[in-house]
Amino acid sequence: MILETERLILREWTNEDLPSLRSFLQDSEVMYAYEGAFSDEEVENWLAWNQSLYQSDGYGLWALVRKEDQTVIGECGLTKQIVEEETYLEIGYHLIKDAWHEGYAIEAATAVKSYAFEILQASEVISVIRDTNLPSMNVAIRNGMTAKKRFIKHYRGHTMPHFLFAVKSK
Repeated sequence: MILETERLILREWTNEDLPSLRSFLQDSEVMYAYEGAFSDEEVENWLAWNQSLYQSDGYGLWALVRKEDQTVIGECGLTKQIVEEETYLEIGYHLIKDAWHEGYAIEAATAVKSYAFEILQASEVISVIRDTNLPSMNVAIRNGMTAKKRFIKHYRGHTMPHFLFAVKSK
């Protein structure tokens, strides 16, 4: 276990978690900001990428386990992101649809922000959010972030405007 909140446990992904990862990474509604669901290979690469981050950085995206029933409902954690040639520490999150609008995203993101500031001694964290993803923007705002800049990402052959939301440690 990496973190614990009132309703969630955040822990590293394991190889046995592939079905749980597939449950949201292969859902086109969940992954619309990525221009669609991931293939089996992309999900396996996502898992391997996170596991390599745990080794190299000591963090990555972590499985979100709902305490009441031990169900994996998504992921939340930290990754390094490069935006316009500058490297940032990003809080990212994805949830299964059944867990949307229940407060899990903000609960996890708040805990991850505290972890970044208190344990990693980060001076700032960000969230990179597609300009059409209002629910994720609301999570960022509720997590104390404000829009710092707008920029363009190119992904899967698409040009996608994004916002960089940021908050500095106190």
